[in-house]
Amino acid sequence: MAPPSSRRSGHSRRAQYGLFTGYVLATIGALFGALLLGISLWRPTSFNGFRTSASDVVAPVGEAGAAARTEGQGLFDSISGYLRAGSQNAKLKKEVELARIRLKEADAVGQENARLKTLLGLRDTQAPPVTITRLVGSSASSTRRFAYLGAGSNHGVRVGMPVRSPRGVVGRVLEVGQHSARVLLLSDSESVLPVRRAKDDVVAFAEGRGDGRLRIRLINLGVNPLKRGDVFVTSGAGGYYQPGVAVAILDQVTSDGGIARVIADPAATDFVAVEPIWQPKAVESAKTPVSEALASDQSTGAAAQ
Repeated sequence: MAPPSSRRSGHSRRAQYGLFTGYVLATIGALFGALLLGISLWRPTSFNGFRTSASDVVAPVGEAGAAARTEGQGLFDSISGYLRAGSQNAKLKKEVELARIRLKEADAVGQENARLKTLLGLRDTQAPPVTITRLVGSSASSTRRFAYLGAGSNHGVRVGMPVRSPRGVVGRVLEVGQHSARVLLLSDSESVLPVRRAKDDVVAFAEGRGDGRLRIRLINLGVNPLKRGDVFVTSGAGGYYQPGVAVAILDQVTSDGGIARVIADPAATDFVAVEPIWQPKAVESAKTPVSEALASDQSTGAAAQ
């Protein structure tokens, strides 16, 4: 059997025509391209219409692609911001906490400065204090009201000396040791203090009730001129307290005076000033009911203890 003969494409007339047609079309395309190139170089504006038309055709596709690209970028930014939010929130919380701590510290420093300035102001009174000491404690559960000082005879404290805080009168010294002293508070049932209304010359006695408040008894009975909110200060009568120191604020009006609360609350007092007796000679020589009541406080207080 004879082997089949291998025939080339050139031996087929149809193949020859196809190859010739391809060459002709390629040549025409090259000539047409060269012609267009020459026209574009000679007159660049000749193809503006074609370019704009082509741009109009592909514009929606370009806009869709740009929108997709923008949304994708925004999505990535959102994911990145979400991942960073946890660490940023933790950092902000720490900063806020530190800021609050610093603010509280600043408030504490401000209060301490105000307190120290007030204590220094106590030394600017007419009679310099004998000593400034800490109010160690006070009784609040019994009918007798006493407080205790961290200073005694070694610091110059003597029986009968007034004790005051930056707000007003606290009481007077009842007993003295070498390094401590006991104070009869204004609210004690045996305490009697001559006072006057701050805005005028209405005089009265401030008597302790034993419950943390004072009974204001007018000296001149008649029409009661007192009103709620009236402030009472020391009158200077009796010679123990210098005049003009705050004592109490009236809460309730009665037929012969009223009920008042002490301005210098011992429970809210830290440091106090022990002052000398305002008029020692008047205290020794006066025999008024007020001075006699004050003189008897020491013996009655010791008996109650």
